[in-house]
Amino acid sequence: MSENVKKGGISVDSEHLFPIIKKWLYSDKDIFLREIVSNGCDAVTKLKRLDSLGEISLPEQDYRIDVVLDKTAGTLTVTDNGIGMTADELERYICNIALSGAVEFIQKYEKDESGKPQEGIIGHFGLGFYSSFMVSQTVTVESKSYTGAPAVKWVCDSEGEYETFPSDREERGTSVIMKISDDEKELLDGSKIREILEKYCSFMPVPIFFSEETEAESEKEKEPEQINDTKPLWMKQPSECTEDEYKAFYKKVFHDYRDPLFWVHINAEYPLNFKGIIYFPKLNAEFEPIEGQVKLYYNQVFVADNIKEVIPDYLLMLRGVLDCPELPLNVSRSYLQNNGYVTKIAAHIVKKAADKLNGMFNTDRENYEKVYEDIKIFVEYGCIRDKKFYDRVKGSVLFRSALTDKNLTLDEYLEGAKEKHENKVFYAADKKIQAQYISMYADQGVEVLLLDRPLDTQFIQTIEMDRGGVSFIRVDSEIDEVLKNGEAQEDEKLTELYRKASGKDDLEVGFAALKDEKTPAVLNEDEHERRFGDLMRLYRMDGADDVPGKAKLIVNTSSPLYKKAGELIAAGDEEKVGRLCRSVYSLATLAHRQLTADELKAFLRDQYDLLAGL
Repeated sequence: MSENVKKGGISVDSEHLFPIIKKWLYSDKDIFLREIVSNGCDAVTKLKRLDSLGEISLPEQDYRIDVVLDKTAGTLTVTDNGIGMTADELERYICNIALSGAVEFIQKYEKDESGKPQEGIIGHFGLGFYSSFMVSQTVTVESKSYTGAPAVKWVCDSEGEYETFPSDREERGTSVIMKISDDEKELLDGSKIREILEKYCSFMPVPIFFSEETEAESEKEKEPEQINDTKPLWMKQPSECTEDEYKAFYKKVFHDYRDPLFWVHINAEYPLNFKGIIYFPKLNAEFEPIEGQVKLYYNQVFVADNIKEVIPDYLLMLRGVLDCPELPLNVSRSYLQNNGYVTKIAAHIVKKAADKLNGMFNTDRENYEKVYEDIKIFVEYGCIRDKKFYDRVKGSVLFRSALTDKNLTLDEYLEGAKEKHENKVFYAADKKIQAQYISMYADQGVEVLLLDRPLDTQFIQTIEMDRGGVSFIRVDSEIDEVLKNGEAQEDEKLTELYRKASGKDDLEVGFAALKDEKTPAVLNEDEHERRFGDLMRLYRMDGADDVPGKAKLIVNTSSPLYKKAGELIAAGDEEKVGRLCRSVYSLATLAHRQLTADELKAFLRDQYDLLAGL
């Protein structure tokens, strides 16, 4: 059987592969400049590494990369003063697709004592150089090796046909001269090249200078302009960075004139190995777009905006930079190959964000309370979506008092409620509409929290599931014992009159003796039924009408108007008692929610009639 087995290797015809690479290697052609400049950075990094290992001895010098645009010649040139190449190395690395000199160098020189590759080398796949053909009709490479070997010149056309010549280049390093093709003439615009460099190369580790050559006598030759910061803030230790530096870096990178609320500096070394700074931005309003922007870098080379795989959805409003030299990128370094490492990075970012919140709460609560309203919605959403995040930050979640605007944690609220309403949390959803209810609780010394965002309904359910026995009760959902002053008897006659006054035969009417004698009646809506209605409204997608709530009328038997109604009934004055019931019901509805147009007209008509009878 084994005699029939045939083995071999897949052969690749470069004549057919090269056009594919030219056209499809990158979805964004601008990336070509990132790749060529990255190769220059690698050339410098390799030379510096050899010097540090004692393999060579070089005088102290300035390493740099020059990007030169020559409009007249129609060329864009990238020159480095790094390691350079011999004729054999050029033949090996440039003329063989996907043979990475970076990988070979790492294998030989860039391992630490444990055998793990060290940071610094950008290239891995051996394809970046060929991106130059996406925009060029010819590409010329001139290189001189640090070894002193004769310089070499390599010229290749857009079909992949090349020639190699001796070169008279005297300086160590490599130049890549790209003759821009007719279809890409926009790349001969200096502002366009500067834009690409600033996007992809702003933080590369070797100084990058940009200049434009001109032959016009009227144009003064400009000095090369350095366009990058070789030691960005995230590469430093947090102790080395000032508050002003963090703010300036944020404004520069994200073009926001406002200061960020606060930030998290991440410097993970083992086992994840990544660095970054995550900012919590200031939002103008609750309904301002909250799409964040997290820029991903790979050894200080820009890869992409908003790599969502490393940021949970509830933290997508964040802005920041992450430099992850071990992230599993695809060949074009434009998106992630998902794996467990990415998940671990996301979990670490969540932990650092939670630690920052807890740290601010514990050590600088005054400032923490100032920013909490801006981040509240994201903290609550994170608690709903991620149990681990909730467990980490639940002690730092704040609730605002509807009475004093004071901020309280849940434990602080419950501690103050032990004597009067243990494990019950009273809250309001609208400070203005529910002012009457809030006042009734305030008169009894009961704190009412303000939970006025749509997300709050789900958030309090998350807390109730975690804190067994703790119940959140909206102030208009029931009459708690803390508001009562004894028991009250049912009144069938008055129940019938209120149903007639409301126009609802199925109106549920109850009676309670309240400590507050000035409020004749209130409307209550069952907590769980109302929450279900809130949930339906929150997720409604078809524009249907709101889910109606069924409210119960609670008549206050301590009110003078209750006694007045009894007197009118005894006197047989049905007209007056009917008008009184309609007014009381309308006032109770007005304190519970906004009146409909018909309800408002009827209410105003009754009030006008009442005034006319004075």
